[in-house]
Order: sequence, then C-alpha cells, then structure tokens
Amino acid sequence: MQRIGGSTLSDPDFSPPGWQRFLDLLVAVPLLLAVLPVSIVIYLIGLYDTGSPLFRQKRVGSGQREFVMYKFRTMSVSARSVPTHQMDVSQITGFGHFLRRTKLDELPQLWNVVRGEMSLVGPRPCLISQYELIEARSRLGLGKARPGITGLAQVRGITMENPDYLARIDALMLDQLTPGKYFRLIIQTALPVRRAG
Repeated sequence: MQRIGGSTLSDPDFSPPGWQRFLDLLVAVPLLLAVLPVSIVIYLIGLYDTGSPLFRQKRVGSGQREFVMYKFRTMSVSARSVPTHQMDVSQITGFGHFLRRTKLDELPQLWNVVRGEMSLVGPRPCLISQYELIEARSRLGLGKARPGITGLAQVRGITMENPDYLARIDALMLDQLTPGKYFRLIIQTALPVRRAG
C-alpha cells in the first residue's frame, strides 16, 4: 500500500490487467477499420498540407521500452520534437489546428493499440528525453503500465509541464481503473473538452 496525494494506492506495480487488453482489441480493431476511409482522406490532404502526413516519434512504453508512436502530422516538417507545452504553436498548420481540435490526429495510434504498444486508456507516453517524468512515474511504480491514447490527465486538461503532479494523476487513474471508468474516459475524451498533450 502506498499513499499518494491523500489517496491510497493498492497496487504499486500497475501491470496492465487482462481485461484491458481484451477491451482494447474489442474497441480498437473495428474502430480502426471504420475510420480507414477518413484516415485515407486525412493522409491525402496532409500530402498537400505538409508533404509528410504521417508523424512518427519515439516514445517510452511499457517496461520503459522505446516504441514508435504514430500520429497525423499537425506541424511543419521542420518543427522541433518537444512536449506539447513547449511547442511553437506558430508552426501548427491550418489543417493541423483542425486535426488537433477534433483529435483526428490521434487516429493512427489505434494501430499502436492493436500492436499492443499502447492502450486506449493509460498514461500518455512521454518522449525519451523527458527524464523527469520518466523518473516520477518510476517512483510510483508506473514503469510497467501500458501508455494510452487518453486518460484522466487528458480529460482534466493536465499537461506534462509538472511531471510529479502528472505522475500522481496517472497512478491514481490506474489504481482506480475499472471497465466502467475505462469507457467513461473514452467517452469524455470524445466530448469537446480542453486539449492536453
């Protein structure tokens, strides 16, 4: 048992539960097929927008292993690879603003979910250069957690600017995660709430 921010964490390991992988595949596979036409259209528009519509970036995954995360590109090709709260918003393209506002830029991550590198719900995967966040999550036993497309931090609009606070929110989310809360976070993400990175 571990106390974090006034709440008691019952499982400091946070290995992904078996039911979560089952629900990830149950939702992600048909959703990936359903959005394929939309993804093709976004890709074609992206060819005219930036010339390189698919964005690949190394992130930290379960067991602190690196993996390649996919997104639709929303910024110019010359933009630096930095956390959302440090990015130069002037480099976001007009089409990129639309993708970010509608969250359509995240669609390629469904492929990461199908591959088992991500979950639909989990701590947002950080950059390999975000050492403070990696360390903060490790201290709370989040090293084995599977990163997610969305989670409690995204729903609440919490960015990676405060690593310790974000790690605590991630830990509390996973400690209290049930199938019902899993679907609730997905639904809340689909609603028009403030975007976080």
